[in-house]
Amino acid sequence: MHPNPLFRCDDAAADADLVDRIGFGMVFAATPDGPRVAHTPLLMRGNDTVQFHLARSNALARRLDSGPALIVVNGPGAYVSPRWYDDRDTVPTWNYVALELEGSVRRMDDAGLETFLHAAITRHEERLEGKPWRAEESSPKVWDGLFRGIIGFELSITARRPTMKLSQNKSPQMRARIAEGLADAGASALADWMRGAAA
Repeated sequence: MHPNPLFRCDDAAADADLVDRIGFGMVFAATPDGPRVAHTPLLMRGNDTVQFHLARSNALARRLDSGPALIVVNGPGAYVSPRWYDDRDTVPTWNYVALELEGSVRRMDDAGLETFLHAAITRHEERLEGKPWRAEESSPKVWDGLFRGIIGFELSITARRPTMKLSQNKSPQMRARIAEGLADAGASALADWMRGAAA
């Protein structure tokens, strides 16, 4: 979390929306072999639970059940040039959206994992153009083989640390100029976040 309180947000629904929009993150945990991280699809369940899965062979999968973990979701981020400021006698910075979710993890049973997979597939397929792919299109042999290769987990959130560093410390006019510069530089997703946060 950024130390400047201007860049913090205390809104569980906004956190859930970020996880839903990005749909992917990193799970960190301490293990006897040192800290480990796994990259995984994420699905919010309400405002206080995140579900995910890991490959059964992932070293972190053996260490998560009933233990603490940290999930990090990275939204858009980009370099902010001083050329977009009124006064160029300054330094560059980086605007970004990020969320840390801390909590305890439990392993899901097969029914829970099956429900999670179908919900995640449906959520992402509905965002694409055309006829959605359905899990039922996989043969039982293919589905069962892949299903047995993963483990489902659920993190119950006990702490949230969101950062929305979107030039809130600048004037509305300068923020608009920064957003325009970001869009011109190819960072349109971050520019859209800035415009939404400015409204």
